Amino acid sequence: MLRAAGFVLLAGPVAGCTGGARPVGDFGRAAPSFTHDTAMPAVGGWLARQRKEPYSDFNQTDQEDEMHNRVWRFLIAAHAKDWFYDTAVEWQRTRILPEVDRNFTVDRYYNWLRTTQYQSSRVRYATVGRHIAADMDTVPGTFKSICEVVEVDRQRGIALANLSGLGPDEARNVANRKAENDIHIAWFVRALNYRYQSYNYALDHLLVETPHEQSLAVDEALRRMSGYVDRANRHDFCGDGGSAGRRNDVVIPSRYETQVIDREVVLPK
Repeated sequence: MLRAAGFVLLAGPVAGCTGGARPVGDFGRAAPSFTHDTAMPAVGGWLARQRKEPYSDFNQTDQEDEMHNRVWRFLIAAHAKDWFYDTAVEWQRTRILPEVDRNFTVDRYYNWLRTTQYQSSRVRYATVGRHIAADMDTVPGTFKSICEVVEVDRQRGIALANLSGLGPDEARNVANRKAENDIHIAWFVRALNYRYQSYNYALDHLLVETPHEQSLAVDEALRRMSGYVDRANRHDFCGDGGSAGRRNDVVIPSRYETQVIDREVVLPK
C-alpha cells in the first residue's frame, strides 16, 4: 500500500508539469516527451499490474506503434479546448487510471461550440463540417493500422502454437499483449462513437438555436461517417465483415515465414 501511494504521489507532479494532457506538435501529432512517453507509462504499468490488468513485457511491433499513434488522434481534440477530456485521456492512455472515457457526456462539444465567438452563426456549421472531414480523412488509415495489428496477434498465436522451446512466460505475454491490443481497439471504437454522437448532438441543437441551410452539408457528412461507425462497431477493420483474426488455415512450417502476402486494405472515403 505504501509503494502504491508513492507511485500515485509521483504520478501527480509528473503529469502536472505539462498540464496533464500529452503535448502536441506539428499537424496535431504527439510531441516527444520523457514525461508522457517514459515516466507516466512506467508508473501506469506498475499500477495496471496492481489492478491485475493484462500487462505484457513484449516490445511493441512497428504495426502496434503505428496503431497507437493513429488511434491517439481520435482520443483527444486539441482543436476544441479539452471538450474530449484530453487530460483524463492521457491518464488513461498511460494506464495511471483505469477506463474513464465511458463516463464522457456528449454535450461537451456543443457547449464548446456555442460559447466560442464567431462573426456569423453559420460558421459553427462550417466548424462541425471541418471537424467531421478531418476525422473522415484519417479513419481509413486508422482502420488499416488496426487490421495490421489484428494480423500480428494472429501470427503470434500461430507461432506460439507451432514453435518448440517456448515456455509459460511467452504464452502469458502473447495473451496479455492481445488483451492490451483488444482494449486499445475497443477504446478507439468508443472514441469514434463518442465523436459521432457529439457531432449529432451539436447539429440537433444548432438546428434549434440557429437554423441555417448549412445544416444539410453537415447532415450528409454525418451520414457518410455513420458507415465507418457501423463498421467499427462490428470490428470490420479489414473490410472482411469483421472476420479478421479468426482464420485458422495457416500453419508456420518453420521459424520463418516463407510467403509474403500483400494485405494492404484500401478503404473508400
